[in-house]
Amino acid sequence: MTPPESFANSDAIVLPLDPASMPPGPHPIQPVAPIEEAATRPVRHSPTLTSVLDGGGWPWLRVGADLTALLGALVTAASVGSAGVPRLLPLVPLAIILFWVGGMYRRRISASLVRLAMTVTSSLATSTIALASWSSYVDRHPIPESVLLRTWTLAVLLVVGGRAALLGVRYLARTLGVVATPTLIVGAGKIGIQIADRLSRRTGYGLSPIGFLDNPDATDQLARGTTDLPLLGSPEELERIVRRTGARHVVISFARGRDHELVPLIRRCNEMRLDISLVPRLFESINHRLARDSVGPLPLHVIQPTNPRSWEFTCKHIIDRTVAAALLVGLMPLLAAAAAAVKLTSPGPVLFRQWRVGRDGRVFKMLKFRSMRVGGQLPWPGPGLGVAPGGVEGEDRRTAVGRFLRRASIDELPQLWNVLRGEMSLVGPRPERPEYVEQFRGEVKRYDDRHRVKSGITGAAQVNGLRGKTGLEDRIDWDNYYIENWTLALDLKILAHTLIAVLGQVE
Repeated sequence: MTPPESFANSDAIVLPLDPASMPPGPHPIQPVAPIEEAATRPVRHSPTLTSVLDGGGWPWLRVGADLTALLGALVTAASVGSAGVPRLLPLVPLAIILFWVGGMYRRRISASLVRLAMTVTSSLATSTIALASWSSYVDRHPIPESVLLRTWTLAVLLVVGGRAALLGVRYLARTLGVVATPTLIVGAGKIGIQIADRLSRRTGYGLSPIGFLDNPDATDQLARGTTDLPLLGSPEELERIVRRTGARHVVISFARGRDHELVPLIRRCNEMRLDISLVPRLFESINHRLARDSVGPLPLHVIQPTNPRSWEFTCKHIIDRTVAAALLVGLMPLLAAAAAAVKLTSPGPVLFRQWRVGRDGRVFKMLKFRSMRVGGQLPWPGPGLGVAPGGVEGEDRRTAVGRFLRRASIDELPQLWNVLRGEMSLVGPRPERPEYVEQFRGEVKRYDDRHRVKSGITGAAQVNGLRGKTGLEDRIDWDNYYIENWTLALDLKILAHTLIAVLGQVE
Protein backbone atom coordinates (compact mmCIF):
# COMPACT_ATOMS: atom_id res chain seq x y z
CA MET A 1 0.00 0.00 0.00
CA THR A 2 1.08 3.81 2.76
CA PRO A 3 1.37 7.84 3.71
CA PRO A 4 3.16 8.53 6.89
CA GLU A 5 1.65 5.91 9.23
CA SER A 6 2.62 4.57 12.47
CA PHE A 7 5.14 3.51 15.55
CA ALA A 8 7.40 0.83 19.46
CA ASN A 9 8.95 -2.07 17.92
CA SER A 10 7.92 -0.97 14.45
CA ASP A 11 5.21 -2.82 12.56
CA ALA A 12 6.30 -5.19 9.83
CA ILE A 13 6.97 -3.79 6.38
CA VAL A 14 5.00 -5.83 3.86
CA LEU A 15 6.65 -4.67 0.71
CA PRO A 16 4.19 -5.32 -2.07
CA LEU A 17 1.50 -3.61 0.02
CA ASP A 18 3.27 -0.34 -0.38
CA PRO A 19 4.77 -0.16 -3.86
CA ALA A 20 6.52 2.86 -5.36
CA SER A 21 8.05 3.35 -8.76
CA MET A 22 11.25 1.53 -9.39
CA PRO A 23 14.25 3.50 -10.67
CA PRO A 24 14.73 3.37 -14.42
CA GLY A 25 17.39 1.02 -15.74
CA PRO A 26 19.32 -1.69 -13.93
CA HIS A 27 21.91 -0.76 -11.35
CA PRO A 28 23.79 -3.90 -10.31
CA ILE A 29 24.24 -4.44 -6.63
CA GLN A 30 27.76 -3.85 -5.47
CA PRO A 31 29.84 -6.67 -4.02
CA VAL A 32 30.86 -6.57 -0.40
CA ALA A 33 32.16 -3.08 0.31
CA PRO A 34 34.54 -2.14 3.11
CA ILE A 35 32.46 -1.24 6.13
CA GLU A 36 34.69 1.72 6.85
CA GLU A 37 33.84 3.12 3.42
CA ALA A 38 30.11 2.59 3.93
CA ALA A 39 30.27 4.23 7.34
CA THR A 40 31.98 7.35 6.03
CA ARG A 41 29.45 8.14 3.32
CA PRO A 42 28.06 11.68 3.70
CA VAL A 43 24.93 11.83 5.85
CA ARG A 44 22.42 14.65 5.42
CA HIS A 45 20.16 13.91 8.34
CA SER A 46 20.39 15.47 11.77
CA PRO A 47 20.83 12.88 14.56
CA THR A 48 19.25 15.25 17.09
CA LEU A 49 16.14 15.93 15.01
CA THR A 50 15.92 12.24 14.12
CA SER A 51 15.92 11.35 17.82
CA VAL A 52 13.23 13.93 18.60
CA LEU A 53 10.94 13.30 15.62
CA ASP A 54 11.60 9.61 14.97
CA GLY A 55 13.52 8.16 17.89
CA GLY A 56 13.32 8.03 21.67
CA GLY A 57 11.99 11.58 21.94
CA TRP A 58 9.05 10.99 19.60
CA PRO A 59 6.72 9.27 22.14
CA TRP A 60 7.38 12.01 24.72
CA LEU A 61 6.79 14.73 22.14
CA ARG A 62 3.39 13.21 21.35
CA VAL A 63 2.50 12.89 25.03
CA GLY A 64 3.41 16.55 25.53
CA ALA A 65 1.31 17.61 22.54
CA ASP A 66 -1.68 15.60 23.79
CA LEU A 67 -1.39 17.01 27.33
CA THR A 68 -1.23 20.55 25.98
CA ALA A 69 -4.26 19.97 23.75
CA LEU A 70 -6.31 18.39 26.54
CA LEU A 71 -5.51 21.12 29.05
CA GLY A 72 -6.32 23.76 26.44
CA ALA A 73 -9.68 22.10 25.81
CA LEU A 74 -10.46 21.98 29.54
CA VAL A 75 -9.56 25.61 30.17
CA THR A 76 -11.58 26.80 27.16
CA ALA A 77 -14.63 24.69 28.04
CA ALA A 78 -14.58 25.70 31.70
CA SER A 79 -14.21 29.38 30.88
CA VAL A 80 -17.61 29.45 29.16
CA GLY A 81 -19.36 26.99 31.44
CA SER A 82 -20.32 26.59 35.07
CA ALA A 83 -17.76 23.88 35.89
CA GLY A 84 -14.24 24.75 37.00
CA VAL A 85 -11.08 23.27 35.56
CA PRO A 86 -10.32 21.13 38.68
CA ARG A 87 -13.57 19.20 38.23
CA LEU A 88 -12.71 18.45 34.61
CA LEU A 89 -9.06 17.65 35.31
CA PRO A 90 -9.49 13.85 35.86
CA LEU A 91 -10.33 13.65 32.16
CA VAL A 92 -6.67 14.28 31.27
CA PRO A 93 -4.91 11.26 32.85
CA LEU A 94 -7.78 8.96 31.90
CA ALA A 95 -7.59 10.06 28.26
CA ILE A 96 -3.79 9.66 28.18
CA ILE A 97 -4.11 6.11 29.55
CA LEU A 98 -6.72 5.21 26.92
CA PHE A 99 -4.55 6.78 24.19
CA TRP A 100 -1.69 4.54 25.32
CA VAL A 101 -3.92 1.45 25.41
CA GLY A 102 -5.16 2.34 21.93
CA GLY A 103 -1.60 2.33 20.58
CA MET A 104 -1.23 6.06 20.02
CA TYR A 105 2.28 6.12 21.48
CA ARG A 106 3.69 3.13 19.67
CA ARG A 107 6.51 3.70 17.24
CA ARG A 108 5.49 2.88 13.69
CA ILE A 109 6.95 3.55 10.28
CA SER A 110 3.92 5.50 9.13
CA ALA A 111 0.73 6.81 10.71
CA SER A 112 -2.87 6.90 9.51
CA LEU A 113 -4.54 10.16 10.53
CA VAL A 114 -7.99 8.60 10.01
CA ARG A 115 -7.20 5.72 12.39
CA LEU A 116 -5.72 8.21 14.84
CA ALA A 117 -8.87 10.38 14.76
CA MET A 118 -11.05 7.33 15.41
CA THR A 119 -8.93 6.32 18.42
CA VAL A 120 -8.96 9.86 19.81
CA THR A 121 -12.73 10.18 19.36
CA SER A 122 -13.57 6.86 21.04
CA SER A 123 -11.02 7.29 23.86
CA LEU A 124 -12.26 10.79 24.71
CA ALA A 125 -15.87 9.63 24.54
CA THR A 126 -15.10 6.88 27.07
CA SER A 127 -13.21 9.33 29.29
CA THR A 128 -16.04 11.87 29.18
CA ILE A 129 -18.69 9.27 30.02
CA ALA A 130 -16.57 8.03 32.94
CA LEU A 131 -16.16 11.60 34.23
CA ALA A 132 -19.89 12.25 33.90
CA SER A 133 -20.71 9.05 35.81
CA TRP A 134 -18.27 9.90 38.59
CA SER A 135 -19.62 13.43 39.01
CA SER A 136 -23.25 12.21 39.05
CA TYR A 137 -23.11 9.06 41.17
CA VAL A 138 -20.03 9.46 43.35
CA ASP A 139 -19.34 13.18 43.68
CA ARG A 140 -23.09 13.95 43.69
CA HIS A 141 -22.45 17.23 41.82
CA PRO A 142 -23.16 16.50 38.16
CA ILE A 143 -21.14 18.42 35.60
CA PRO A 144 -23.53 20.09 33.12
CA GLU A 145 -23.97 18.12 29.93
CA SER A 146 -23.26 21.19 27.83
CA VAL A 147 -19.84 21.56 29.48
CA LEU A 148 -19.01 17.88 28.96
CA LEU A 149 -20.05 18.02 25.31
CA ARG A 150 -18.05 21.20 24.77
CA THR A 151 -15.01 19.66 26.47
CA TRP A 152 -15.20 16.48 24.39
CA THR A 153 -15.59 18.39 21.12
CA LEU A 154 -12.73 20.77 21.83
CA ALA A 155 -10.49 17.95 23.05
CA VAL A 156 -11.06 15.90 19.88
CA LEU A 157 -10.38 18.87 17.64
CA LEU A 158 -7.27 20.03 19.51
CA VAL A 159 -5.71 16.57 19.96
CA VAL A 160 -6.28 15.54 16.34
CA GLY A 161 -5.15 18.95 15.12
CA GLY A 162 -2.01 18.83 17.24
CA ARG A 163 -1.17 15.31 16.07
CA ALA A 164 -1.77 16.30 12.44
CA ALA A 165 0.63 19.23 12.84
CA LEU A 166 3.28 16.97 14.41
CA LEU A 167 2.92 14.38 11.66
CA GLY A 168 3.14 17.11 9.04
CA VAL A 169 6.36 18.47 10.54
CA ARG A 170 7.86 14.99 10.75
CA TYR A 171 6.85 14.12 7.20
CA LEU A 172 8.36 17.35 5.90
CA ALA A 173 11.57 16.71 7.82
CA ARG A 174 11.71 13.16 6.45
CA THR A 175 11.06 14.34 2.91
CA LEU A 176 13.81 16.96 3.16
CA GLY A 177 16.20 14.29 4.44
CA VAL A 178 16.97 15.96 7.77
CA VAL A 179 15.22 13.14 9.65
CA ALA A 180 16.25 9.63 8.63
CA THR A 181 17.02 6.45 10.53
CA PRO A 182 20.00 4.45 9.17
CA THR A 183 18.57 1.07 8.21
CA LEU A 184 20.10 -2.35 7.49
CA ILE A 185 18.23 -4.86 5.32
CA VAL A 186 18.73 -8.54 6.07
CA GLY A 187 18.34 -10.44 2.81
CA ALA A 188 19.62 -9.12 -0.49
CA GLY A 189 17.22 -10.99 -2.72
CA LYS A 190 14.47 -9.56 -4.88
CA ILE A 191 12.28 -8.45 -1.97
CA GLY A 192 15.19 -6.95 -0.03
CA ILE A 193 16.29 -4.98 -3.09
CA GLN A 194 12.74 -3.72 -3.65
CA ILE A 195 12.55 -2.58 -0.03
CA ALA A 196 15.83 -0.68 -0.41
CA ASP A 197 14.71 0.96 -3.66
CA ARG A 198 11.36 2.02 -2.32
CA LEU A 199 12.67 3.34 0.98
CA SER A 200 15.32 5.30 -0.91
CA ARG A 201 12.79 6.83 -3.27
CA ARG A 202 10.05 7.46 -0.70
CA THR A 203 11.91 9.29 2.04
CA GLY A 204 8.64 10.03 3.83
CA TYR A 205 9.02 6.69 5.63
CA GLY A 206 12.05 8.06 7.46
CA LEU A 207 14.19 4.95 6.91
CA SER A 208 17.48 5.44 5.06
CA PRO A 209 18.85 2.07 3.80
CA ILE A 210 22.62 1.86 4.08
CA GLY A 211 23.30 -1.72 2.99
CA PHE A 212 22.46 -5.42 3.12
CA LEU A 213 23.31 -8.29 5.42
CA ASP A 214 23.36 -11.68 3.74
CA ASN A 215 25.63 -14.63 3.08
CA PRO A 216 28.52 -13.66 0.76
CA ASP A 217 27.68 -16.46 -1.67
CA ALA A 218 24.51 -14.52 -2.61
CA THR A 219 26.52 -11.81 -4.39
CA ASP A 220 26.60 -13.45 -7.82
CA GLN A 221 22.85 -13.98 -7.88
CA LEU A 222 22.27 -10.36 -6.86
CA ALA A 223 24.05 -8.90 -9.87
CA ARG A 224 20.70 -8.50 -11.61
CA GLY A 225 19.38 -6.27 -8.82
CA THR A 226 18.31 -2.64 -9.10
CA THR A 227 20.21 -1.03 -6.23
CA ASP A 228 23.71 0.29 -5.69
CA LEU A 229 23.73 -0.35 -1.94
CA PRO A 230 26.60 -2.54 -0.76
CA LEU A 231 26.47 -6.02 0.72
CA LEU A 232 28.08 -5.17 4.06
CA GLY A 233 28.52 -8.65 5.41
CA SER A 234 26.72 -11.64 6.88
CA PRO A 235 24.06 -11.48 9.63
CA GLU A 236 26.65 -12.90 12.07
CA GLU A 237 28.58 -9.62 11.73
CA LEU A 238 25.64 -7.52 12.94
CA GLU A 239 27.35 -5.99 15.99
CA ARG A 240 30.44 -4.88 14.09
CA ILE A 241 28.40 -3.45 11.20
CA VAL A 242 26.06 -1.56 13.54
CA ARG A 243 29.03 -0.01 15.37
CA ARG A 244 30.57 1.11 12.09
CA THR A 245 27.43 2.37 10.35
CA GLY A 246 25.35 3.67 13.26
CA ALA A 247 22.31 1.69 12.06
CA ARG A 248 19.24 1.98 14.29
CA HIS A 249 16.67 -0.04 12.34
CA VAL A 250 16.81 -3.54 10.85
CA VAL A 251 14.41 -4.81 8.20
CA ILE A 252 14.42 -8.59 7.99
CA SER A 253 13.55 -9.73 4.50
CA PHE A 254 14.16 -13.13 2.88
CA ALA A 255 17.80 -14.00 3.59
CA ARG A 256 19.71 -16.93 2.12
CA GLY A 257 19.88 -18.72 5.46
CA ARG A 258 17.13 -20.79 7.07
CA ASP A 259 14.41 -19.05 9.05
CA HIS A 260 15.44 -20.55 12.38
CA GLU A 261 18.89 -19.01 11.91
CA LEU A 262 17.31 -15.54 12.08
CA VAL A 263 15.94 -16.03 15.61
CA PRO A 264 19.33 -15.36 17.26
CA LEU A 265 19.68 -12.30 14.98
CA ILE A 266 16.39 -10.88 16.25
CA ARG A 267 17.51 -11.48 19.84
CA ARG A 268 20.78 -9.66 19.19
CA CYS A 269 18.82 -6.75 17.66
CA ASN A 270 16.66 -6.59 20.79
CA GLU A 271 19.74 -6.61 23.03
CA MET A 272 21.21 -3.75 20.98
CA ARG A 273 17.89 -1.86 21.21
CA LEU A 274 17.46 -1.75 17.45
CA ASP A 275 14.01 -1.35 15.91
CA ILE A 276 13.02 -4.42 13.92
CA SER A 277 10.65 -4.79 10.97
CA LEU A 278 9.84 -8.16 9.48
CA VAL A 279 8.56 -9.05 6.01
CA PRO A 280 6.24 -12.01 6.74
CA ARG A 281 6.20 -15.16 4.67
CA LEU A 282 3.20 -15.50 2.35
CA PHE A 283 2.84 -11.70 2.42
CA GLU A 284 0.82 -11.79 -0.80
CA SER A 285 -2.03 -13.48 1.11
CA ILE A 286 -2.00 -11.12 4.09
CA ASN A 287 -4.42 -8.22 4.46
CA HIS A 288 -5.65 -5.93 7.23
CA ARG A 289 -8.24 -8.53 8.26
CA LEU A 290 -5.52 -10.92 9.45
CA ALA A 291 -6.56 -12.36 12.82
CA ARG A 292 -4.31 -13.72 15.54
CA ASP A 293 -4.91 -17.02 17.27
CA SER A 294 -2.83 -19.65 19.01
CA VAL A 295 -2.55 -23.37 19.59
CA GLY A 296 -1.04 -23.51 23.05
CA PRO A 297 2.12 -21.37 22.92
CA LEU A 298 2.28 -21.59 19.12
CA PRO A 299 0.96 -18.39 17.50
CA LEU A 300 -1.26 -18.65 14.44
CA HIS A 301 -2.34 -16.05 11.91
CA VAL A 302 -5.81 -16.67 10.54
CA ILE A 303 -6.09 -15.46 6.94
CA GLN A 304 -9.43 -13.93 5.99
CA PRO A 305 -9.29 -13.25 2.26
CA THR A 306 -11.39 -10.71 0.40
CA ASN A 307 -14.47 -12.16 -1.29
CA PRO A 308 -15.45 -10.09 -4.36
CA ARG A 309 -18.77 -12.01 -4.44
CA SER A 310 -19.72 -10.99 -0.90
CA TRP A 311 -22.60 -8.75 0.15
CA GLU A 312 -20.10 -5.98 0.90
CA PHE A 313 -19.14 -5.78 -2.77
CA THR A 314 -22.82 -5.91 -3.71
CA CYS A 315 -23.31 -2.80 -1.56
CA LYS A 316 -20.28 -1.22 -3.23
CA HIS A 317 -21.77 -1.81 -6.69
CA ILE A 318 -25.16 -0.38 -5.64
CA ILE A 319 -23.43 2.73 -4.27
CA ASP A 320 -21.34 2.97 -7.45
CA ARG A 321 -24.40 3.05 -9.71
CA THR A 322 -26.29 5.44 -7.45
CA VAL A 323 -23.41 7.91 -7.27
CA ALA A 324 -22.72 7.58 -11.01
CA ALA A 325 -26.36 8.39 -11.83
CA ALA A 326 -26.31 11.40 -9.52
CA LEU A 327 -23.03 12.67 -10.99
CA LEU A 328 -24.25 12.25 -14.56
CA VAL A 329 -27.25 14.43 -13.73
CA GLY A 330 -25.34 16.94 -11.63
CA LEU A 331 -22.47 17.29 -14.11
CA MET A 332 -24.73 17.50 -17.17
CA PRO A 333 -23.78 21.16 -17.93
CA LEU A 334 -20.05 20.32 -17.73
CA LEU A 335 -20.49 17.20 -19.88
CA ALA A 336 -22.46 19.16 -22.47
CA ALA A 337 -19.85 21.93 -22.55
CA ALA A 338 -17.02 19.41 -22.97
CA ALA A 339 -18.89 17.58 -25.75
CA ALA A 340 -19.55 20.85 -27.58
CA ALA A 341 -15.90 21.92 -27.24
CA VAL A 342 -14.66 18.62 -28.69
CA LYS A 343 -17.15 18.70 -31.58
CA LEU A 344 -16.57 22.35 -32.52
CA THR A 345 -12.75 22.35 -32.37
CA SER A 346 -11.85 19.24 -34.37
CA PRO A 347 -13.59 16.89 -36.81
CA GLY A 348 -14.57 13.47 -35.55
CA PRO A 349 -16.77 11.84 -32.92
CA VAL A 350 -17.25 13.36 -29.49
CA LEU A 351 -16.58 10.11 -27.66
CA PHE A 352 -13.61 7.79 -27.96
CA ARG A 353 -14.50 4.12 -27.52
CA GLN A 354 -11.91 1.45 -26.81
CA TRP A 355 -12.17 -2.24 -25.88
CA ARG A 356 -10.96 -2.94 -22.34
CA VAL A 357 -10.86 -6.03 -20.11
CA GLY A 358 -12.84 -5.88 -16.89
CA ARG A 359 -14.02 -8.21 -14.15
CA ASP A 360 -13.54 -11.93 -14.83
CA GLY A 361 -11.89 -11.11 -18.14
CA ARG A 362 -15.07 -9.74 -19.73
CA VAL A 363 -14.47 -7.22 -22.52
CA PHE A 364 -16.39 -3.95 -22.73
CA LYS A 365 -16.14 -0.62 -24.55
CA MET A 366 -14.76 2.08 -22.27
CA LEU A 367 -15.80 5.66 -23.03
CA LYS A 368 -13.78 8.87 -22.98
CA PHE A 369 -14.13 12.30 -24.50
CA ARG A 370 -11.96 12.34 -27.61
CA SER A 371 -8.81 14.35 -26.93
CA MET A 372 -6.83 13.65 -30.14
CA ARG A 373 -7.11 14.35 -33.83
CA VAL A 374 -8.63 11.55 -35.87
CA GLY A 375 -6.36 9.64 -38.27
CA GLY A 376 -2.72 10.07 -39.23
CA GLN A 377 -1.41 7.95 -36.38
CA LEU A 378 2.11 6.62 -36.84
CA PRO A 379 2.90 3.04 -35.73
CA TRP A 380 3.80 2.77 -32.02
CA PRO A 381 6.11 -0.05 -30.94
CA GLY A 382 4.41 -0.35 -27.56
CA PRO A 383 5.64 0.23 -24.00
CA GLY A 384 9.06 -0.91 -22.92
CA LEU A 385 9.60 -4.06 -20.91
CA GLY A 386 8.07 -3.75 -17.45
CA VAL A 387 6.37 -0.43 -18.32
CA ALA A 388 2.60 0.05 -18.42
CA PRO A 389 1.06 1.74 -21.48
CA GLY A 390 -0.79 5.01 -21.18
CA GLY A 391 -0.49 8.73 -21.70
CA VAL A 392 0.57 9.89 -25.15
CA GLU A 393 1.55 6.85 -27.19
CA GLY A 394 3.66 7.60 -30.25
CA GLU A 395 2.88 10.82 -32.11
CA ASP A 396 1.33 13.55 -29.99
CA ARG A 397 -2.02 14.21 -31.69
CA ARG A 398 -3.74 15.97 -28.78
CA THR A 399 -5.87 18.97 -29.61
CA ALA A 400 -5.81 22.15 -27.54
CA VAL A 401 -9.13 21.22 -25.98
CA GLY A 402 -7.93 17.66 -25.50
CA ARG A 403 -4.90 18.80 -23.53
CA PHE A 404 -7.13 20.67 -21.10
CA LEU A 405 -9.61 17.78 -20.83
CA ARG A 406 -6.78 15.41 -19.99
CA ARG A 407 -5.11 17.73 -17.51
CA ALA A 408 -8.40 18.24 -15.67
CA SER A 409 -9.37 14.53 -16.07
CA ILE A 410 -12.66 15.64 -17.66
CA ASP A 411 -11.99 13.22 -20.53
CA GLU A 412 -12.64 10.34 -18.08
CA LEU A 413 -16.13 11.50 -17.03
CA PRO A 414 -18.03 9.53 -19.71
CA GLN A 415 -16.93 6.41 -17.84
CA LEU A 416 -19.67 7.25 -15.35
CA TRP A 417 -21.92 5.72 -17.99
CA ASN A 418 -19.82 2.54 -17.86
CA VAL A 419 -20.30 2.54 -14.09
CA LEU A 420 -24.06 3.02 -14.46
CA ARG A 421 -24.17 0.07 -16.88
CA GLY A 422 -22.34 -2.11 -14.33
CA GLU A 423 -19.22 -2.51 -16.48
CA MET A 424 -16.98 -0.47 -14.18
CA SER A 425 -16.75 0.82 -10.62
CA LEU A 426 -15.84 4.26 -9.31
CA VAL A 427 -12.71 2.80 -7.68
CA GLY A 428 -10.78 -0.23 -8.84
CA PRO A 429 -7.88 -1.32 -11.04
CA ARG A 430 -7.72 0.63 -14.30
CA PRO A 431 -8.84 -1.59 -17.21
CA GLU A 432 -6.33 -2.54 -19.89
CA ARG A 433 -6.62 -3.30 -23.61
CA PRO A 434 -7.07 -6.99 -24.53
CA GLU A 435 -3.79 -7.23 -26.46
CA TYR A 436 -1.80 -5.97 -23.50
CA VAL A 437 -3.67 -8.21 -21.07
CA GLU A 438 -2.55 -11.21 -23.11
CA GLN A 439 1.03 -9.93 -23.07
CA PHE A 440 1.23 -8.93 -19.41
CA ARG A 441 -0.40 -12.01 -17.92
CA GLY A 442 2.61 -14.00 -19.12
CA GLU A 443 5.16 -11.42 -17.94
CA VAL A 444 3.92 -10.16 -14.56
CA LYS A 445 3.23 -12.34 -11.56
CA ARG A 446 -0.39 -12.20 -10.33
CA TYR A 447 -1.44 -9.94 -13.20
CA ASP A 448 -4.78 -11.73 -13.69
CA ASP A 449 -5.61 -11.33 -9.98
CA ARG A 450 -6.60 -7.72 -10.67
CA HIS A 451 -9.56 -8.99 -12.73
CA ARG A 452 -11.26 -10.36 -9.59
CA VAL A 453 -13.16 -7.06 -9.24
CA LYS A 454 -14.64 -4.47 -11.56
CA SER A 455 -12.29 -1.97 -13.15
CA GLY A 456 -12.37 1.57 -11.82
CA ILE A 457 -12.33 5.16 -13.05
CA THR A 458 -9.60 5.74 -10.47
CA GLY A 459 -7.57 3.40 -8.33
CA ALA A 460 -4.90 2.96 -5.68
CA ALA A 461 -2.09 2.90 -8.24
CA GLN A 462 -3.23 6.16 -9.83
CA VAL A 463 -3.42 8.13 -6.57
CA ASN A 464 0.08 6.92 -5.75
CA GLY A 465 1.54 8.51 -8.87
CA LEU A 466 1.44 5.45 -11.16
CA ARG A 467 -0.29 6.99 -14.17
CA GLY A 468 0.84 6.84 -17.77
CA LYS A 469 4.04 5.00 -18.59
CA THR A 470 5.09 3.84 -15.13
CA GLY A 471 6.32 0.62 -13.55
CA LEU A 472 3.95 -2.22 -14.40
CA GLU A 473 4.81 -4.44 -11.43
CA ASP A 474 4.23 -1.57 -9.05
CA ARG A 475 0.80 -0.95 -10.57
CA ILE A 476 -0.14 -4.61 -10.18
CA ASP A 477 1.09 -4.63 -6.58
CA TRP A 478 -1.11 -1.62 -5.79
CA ASP A 479 -4.13 -3.09 -7.61
CA ASN A 480 -3.89 -6.37 -5.69
CA TYR A 481 -3.27 -4.51 -2.44
CA TYR A 482 -6.49 -2.57 -3.03
CA ILE A 483 -8.48 -5.75 -3.68
CA GLU A 484 -7.09 -7.65 -0.70
CA ASN A 485 -7.61 -4.74 1.71
CA TRP A 486 -10.79 -3.31 0.25
CA THR A 487 -13.25 -1.41 2.43
CA LEU A 488 -15.73 1.36 1.69
CA ALA A 489 -13.48 3.63 3.74
CA LEU A 490 -10.56 2.83 1.41
CA ASP A 491 -12.76 3.75 -1.58
CA LEU A 492 -13.60 7.09 0.03
CA LYS A 493 -9.93 7.73 0.76
CA ILE A 494 -8.93 7.04 -2.86
CA LEU A 495 -11.75 9.23 -4.18
CA ALA A 496 -10.66 12.06 -1.87
CA HIS A 497 -7.05 11.76 -3.03
CA THR A 498 -8.24 11.71 -6.64
CA LEU A 499 -10.25 14.90 -6.18
CA ILE A 500 -7.30 16.63 -4.53
CA ALA A 501 -4.98 15.53 -7.35
CA VAL A 502 -7.41 16.71 -10.03
CA LEU A 503 -7.88 20.11 -8.41
CA GLY A 504 -4.10 20.43 -8.16
CA GLN A 505 -3.71 19.65 -11.88
CA VAL A 506 -6.32 22.24 -12.85
CA GLU A 507 -4.55 24.92 -10.84
